[in-house]
Amino acid sequence: MKLNKKNEIIELIELLKAYYPDSCCSLNFNNAFELVVAVMLSAQCTDERVNLTTPSIFKRCPTPQDFVNIDIKELEDLVHPCGFYKNKAKNLKACSKKIIEDFNGTVPNTMEELTTLAGIGRKSANVILLEVFGIANGIAIDTHAKRLSNRIGLSKEKTPEKIEQDLLKIIPKEYLKDINHLFVYHGRAICTARNPKCEICPINHLCKKNGISKY
Repeated sequence: MKLNKKNEIIELIELLKAYYPDSCCSLNFNNAFELVVAVMLSAQCTDERVNLTTPSIFKRCPTPQDFVNIDIKELEDLVHPCGFYKNKAKNLKACSKKIIEDFNGTVPNTMEELTTLAGIGRKSANVILLEVFGIANGIAIDTHAKRLSNRIGLSKEKTPEKIEQDLLKIIPKEYLKDINHLFVYHGRAICTARNPKCEICPINHLCKKNGISKY
């Protein structure tokens, strides 16, 4: 007998949790501000590259005030390996300035406040809220979450905002903290953009690609 939607969703998540028991945020950080910097640099860049780049950045600029004070050209050189360095350096300065002036030097802990920071959109804010503050009210829709949601059949939408809303309607709240990590790990290991390894996929029986689930 075909499982109902809620049971299928729970089965899918539990199978991925069993397959990737160590799934977690792949960006390295020691505090909230370091994660703000890291997620900003991760736009159009691999987490691996960000993790190789941030140690030298944080050595030179350990605090928001240091980002405000540093010469923009020097900051651009530090950020350069992560791509789009001029825009990212500009946003890092503006973001740091706002954290100091509007939030007393402390990274805020609400979606509304985080998204007022330069370079921080809803996806990045969801990551910061979860990883730093343990708040899982949303889902970070990155390239992996978008691809898997469409491919599996969890959402037909194309924009991250609409995909997130579709997922929030069907994923039980207690699993929100897990789903992005699991999608990232699965998207990298098996459900890749090209030539997905469907033959070894632990959730292939629940995937729209195989003509089974139709949400």
